[in-house]
Amino acid sequence: MKSVEQYACIYAREFPAQALLRLRSELRNQPCAVLEGDPPLQYVCSCNTKARLLGIEYGMTRVELDTFPSVTALARSLAEQAATKTALLQCAGAFSPSVEDVSDCGTFRCVVDIAGTEKLHGPPATLGRALTERAKELGIASSVAIASNFHAAVCLARGMWAKKRVMVIPSGDESPALAPLPLSVLDLSEEQAETFSLWGIHTLGMLAALPEKALIARMGQEGKRLRQLASGTLPHLFVPIQPPFSLDEFIELDSPVELLESLLFVLGVMLEQLVLRAAARALALASVTATLSLEGGGSHSRTVRPALPGNDRHLWLKLLHLDLEAHPPNAAIISLTLTAVPGHVSKVQLGLFSPQLPDASRFDVTLARIRAIVGEESVGCPILKDSHRPDDFQMKPFVVPTGPSGTQNSNRSLTSMRQLRPAEDVSVTLRDQQPASFFFRQQRYDVERAYGPWLLGGEWWGNSRWGFQQWDLIARSHDGILLCCCLVRDLTQSRWQMAALYD
Repeated sequence: MKSVEQYACIYAREFPAQALLRLRSELRNQPCAVLEGDPPLQYVCSCNTKARLLGIEYGMTRVELDTFPSVTALARSLAEQAATKTALLQCAGAFSPSVEDVSDCGTFRCVVDIAGTEKLHGPPATLGRALTERAKELGIASSVAIASNFHAAVCLARGMWAKKRVMVIPSGDESPALAPLPLSVLDLSEEQAETFSLWGIHTLGMLAALPEKALIARMGQEGKRLRQLASGTLPHLFVPIQPPFSLDEFIELDSPVELLESLLFVLGVMLEQLVLRAAARALALASVTATLSLEGGGSHSRTVRPALPGNDRHLWLKLLHLDLEAHPPNAAIISLTLTAVPGHVSKVQLGLFSPQLPDASRFDVTLARIRAIVGEESVGCPILKDSHRPDDFQMKPFVVPTGPSGTQNSNRSLTSMRQLRPAEDVSVTLRDQQPASFFFRQQRYDVERAYGPWLLGGEWWGNSRWGFQQWDLIARSHDGILLCCCLVRDLTQSRWQMAALYD
């Protein structure tokens, strides 16, 4: 039995305007028009519904638009359109791996092959509603037309009236459904549109009713293709794309921004979009990089990486705020790019009688505040360097281990050593080139056993040359107090110090 083809076309009108208003939620309820071109030859290329109701039309110049004082003028941003298009293609790819992009310069259109997805997403009407809801979460109003013919789904989506969100055409009913649609849903050339107008052909039904041979005789094979488009019978070789999964958001600011507080509202909206896109794939944000394009051509980039991946928008906003406060840009900001690295959602398994663990997000915020006070190099986890120099370490960010713990139980008795920081100066008496007695914390100790010396040194080739002589001593005071300690002699300064005490 041959499987029935089924395609869902996602169609977003006024895409340049929707792409700009997607991250500008404060302008969504206001009439807005998008201008294209270089001043003073700018013209309207897109607008939202409120602006259209006021009488805004395509091709209006900037001077004509200024006669509508209530309309907000925005410059077209191809970069924001590209970022929004990527987000929508990834949204469609979550329902089916077979997605073909058929967008043009002013609208977004993509077709999803949904044949055989009923067990995953339900009947076609349910899947269509889910597609529009997912696009709405991304800030884009769209409509979905579902048909068994690829081109029929595209034409039906273009011809749907704005308030209708989902249309499902049963297999075999494409021609009656396409018949009342105007010829504008087809990509006709000016010559073809003029020819059909002279013939009195205005709808797809009238075009499909024309005799095929007579139409081919007058318009060639292109006439046959247009007639098949109008009747919903034109075959199509599906060419799926594989958009890479990336979490990027971009916005060009309407004017340069100098105050960081003015940027937080935009950051919050962009982070909300990143969280929604990651959560749609059962992922979380592991790190977020904010790249600020500065006035004058420079850029400023900062990366925030908490201990655990998460989708808490308020946490990410607070971490970015604290980081940018500690490392502010040196010029006004003209555009902003957020790039996130996805990670797996962290899960914590609690026991029935185990106390509740503290929230990891609070720990990240606390560390960010401490870093803002003491500096980046003073917060983190100490890591020993590959050197024999005492206390030679560096600070690295905290990382939650993902593998099994290497801790092993052992019944051996271990001796603990308490390192003194800073080391305390002592006065030492030598006998036969080894310590015989010393004064430590106003108490004299006589050495009973001495182990050493162990010589440590390095970097003799530079100005940071160092050398130590280490002794492990067992000493006793006149009061009978036993002391096990580690004495260190700085050979470069001939200085004795108490480095550690053994318990």
